[in-house]
Amino acid sequence: MNLEEIVRNNEGTIVDVRTPSEFRGGSVAGAVNVPLNEVPQRLEELKAMKSPLVLCCASGNRSGQATTYLSRQGVSCINGGSWLEVNYLTAKKV
Repeated sequence: MNLEEIVRNNEGTIVDVRTPSEFRGGSVAGAVNVPLNEVPQRLEELKAMKSPLVLCCASGNRSGQATTYLSRQGVSCINGGSWLEVNYLTAKKV
């Protein structure tokens, strides 16, 4: 399943790995904020979320780092890239 299908079908959990202040400045409705630097400490919490996790950030760089780390930990996840792109896909699902 690709990113658009996952988002459109509400298949997983959207996780925004930006800082809390960035997240407060605008985010995808229903997204969970887990800053990149907290991902290792919150691994069990992330594993318990509905998968696959759709990781997003400002540009796709931090979410890419989180995707690499979580994949190595056995977590089903995908790099959604920019939160604006993921937000667009959520608005598009009708």
